[in-house]
Amino acid sequence: MKHALVTGGAGFLGSHLGDLLLKNGWRVTAMDNLITGDTANIAHNAGNPDFRFVQYDVTNYLFLPEKVDLVLHFASPASPIDYLQLPIQTLKVGSLGTHKALGLAKAHGAAFLLASTSEVYGDPLIHPQTEDYWGNVNPVGPRGVYDEAKRFAEAMTMAYHRYHGLDTKIVRIFNTYGPRMRLNDGRVVPAFISQALCGEPMTVFGDGSQTRSFCYVSDLVEGIYRLSQSDEHDPVNIGNPREMTVLQFAELIRDITGSKSEIVFRELPVDDPKVRQPDISRARRILGWEPRVPVEEGLKATIEYFRPRV
Repeated sequence: MKHALVTGGAGFLGSHLGDLLLKNGWRVTAMDNLITGDTANIAHNAGNPDFRFVQYDVTNYLFLPEKVDLVLHFASPASPIDYLQLPIQTLKVGSLGTHKALGLAKAHGAAFLLASTSEVYGDPLIHPQTEDYWGNVNPVGPRGVYDEAKRFAEAMTMAYHRYHGLDTKIVRIFNTYGPRMRLNDGRVVPAFISQALCGEPMTVFGDGSQTRSFCYVSDLVEGIYRLSQSDEHDPVNIGNPREMTVLQFAELIRDITGSKSEIVFRELPVDDPKVRQPDISRARRILGWEPRVPVEEGLKATIEYFRPRV
């Protein structure tokens, strides 16, 4: 039985990825320092002999005695609220944490997959975003701690591939949603859903014309798993190319919940991207992957997850 290490394994994406690995016959070690992760996300795996949780900060020396076949580096604050409150930790896990995770993969001769982000494209000047676009990022703006941490992590990953011959993969993750997101993590899906379910005003930043593309979590982790088993070393976008304005998304959530919440507008955050839409041609060609869950269907499942939690 092959063994995978998932850093950030108690987080939103890391926990779903661990579930898919277990389903596909892997043993899984989930590692998380619980700064933004939550053991509730992995509690259902308690007692599973093929699953182990280790509470640990991956920016420290990283060692596992048993053989590891695949390292999936998902440890990082990922929402604006988190990385604006934890700027140093965000930079450290993108730099030191990536270095330590790559070192572990090298020591075990394991494959390595980096969870990167569409934020490496910054406020993009091309649309939709293709993997060969280098991005438009403000390195000294408040979002730079996350954007540049991930850009550095990509550079470090490619350095290990080129210099050490390590089998590396890089996934650029676009907006994802689904069960196990934190209600208060500041991202638009949990924010809109919680506001709608509570009958509170739904807060749209700017005039709501900025666009996003939302991928349901089961689709996303399937694409990531396929990438982990591929021979591709260059970055691959994984996301849903269906583009919506933030205002349209707020109205859709209000309609599905049956809420009477009014929509209110607030000042746009600094360096907030105006557009975000993945070109997934590479994922389609190399992985035979594309999202299958319609946004409306995914939102209904997500709303039902949040309903008893608000």
